[in-house]
Amino acid sequence: MTIRRVRYIIFLRDVLILSVSAFGGPQAHIAMFLDMLVKKRAYLSETDLIELFALCQILPGPTSTQTITALGYKIGGSKLAYLTLLVWALPAVLLMMAAALTVDVFNDQNISLEFLRYVQPMAVGIVAYSAYRISSSVVSSIEGYLLMAFAAVCSFYLRSPYAFPVLLLLGGFITAFKYKQQPESEKLRLNINWIHFIAWAAVLSVAGIFGTFFNFLPVKIFENFYRNGSLIFGGGQVLIPLLFTELVEFKDWLTSEEFISGYALVQAVPGPTFSFAAYLGALIMSDLGTGGQILGGLLAAAGIFLPGTFLIFFVSKFWEDVKRYRMIKASLEGINAVSSGLVIAATLYLLEPIPISGTNYGLILGTFGILFFTKIPAPFVILAGLIMGFVIS
Repeated sequence: MTIRRVRYIIFLRDVLILSVSAFGGPQAHIAMFLDMLVKKRAYLSETDLIELFALCQILPGPTSTQTITALGYKIGGSKLAYLTLLVWALPAVLLMMAAALTVDVFNDQNISLEFLRYVQPMAVGIVAYSAYRISSSVVSSIEGYLLMAFAAVCSFYLRSPYAFPVLLLLGGFITAFKYKQQPESEKLRLNINWIHFIAWAAVLSVAGIFGTFFNFLPVKIFENFYRNGSLIFGGGQVLIPLLFTELVEFKDWLTSEEFISGYALVQAVPGPTFSFAAYLGALIMSDLGTGGQILGGLLAAAGIFLPGTFLIFFVSKFWEDVKRYRMIKASLEGINAVSSGLVIAATLYLLEPIPISGTNYGLILGTFGILFFTKIPAPFVILAGLIMGFVIS
């Protein structure tokens, strides 16, 4: 066995350890990446990891997944990168599919799901806290706050999945005109390898065509999640308004209770938040039996993870040259502001189906307060809610 292959195996083992121990979303994941991948293994420098993480934050797709997959690409090329994606995402995907199968069995056997009643309002509190964290960290100008408010109002009242890409593009277009405020830097000739961009666009086009003209649910599931995975800036929190609007309100594939319960459960699962898609895909296919649910979960997971993977492979090759363009840097302000507005709207979406009661609103405010005033991670908060639900039920 060559030294290179041994190094790849050790790297994948490290990724597996992270995948089953990394709770808390991208902000928590990056700290674990620094400890394991930089300090312990020295796969790259701390500066390189922070820059790579920043790049992934401004691309569509799951930030943590793109970061660790791009590192696999840097170490061993495409083959290692796709193995990295599989090892990193699969444990969380399997756990969320198991959660969906369990919920479906409970429904079939008329077993009460009352034990989930507390985690639903707690999930709203987590989304509200995410909206606060995102807006406070990426919005700092008057234009940004106005775009954030505009996006929140528009997405809440329009309730259409087609509104989200338009709002994101509009936000980037508006702040791109502030490019003169960005420092000038030397522009270099871009040397672009288009293969991964073509792969992303080809899959998007083919899936769109088949999803439009063929009434075959597995294809529609893949197309829906692939398209949304191509539009999500800002990580798992921004995933919520897009998927809730399309799957619950627009297409009526899921109930709001099923959606909110799944989002709460994914908070207690290690690994990428985007594994939530596997739960949704499995529930959508619940009428086709266990095999259909497993297929639905895997198709949804592939659809949500692949776009960001293709795009990070494409952009990472010439990012150092692209970020020299002032208009590109300026447009990111608007995109981030709109993404913050979408998460604010998501809080309002999820609040609507929650029954009005002192207990529910107390849980929402209490969850927000715990996350705001303490360092208790969200997974422990959700686990406490599950235990409380079991005991009281």
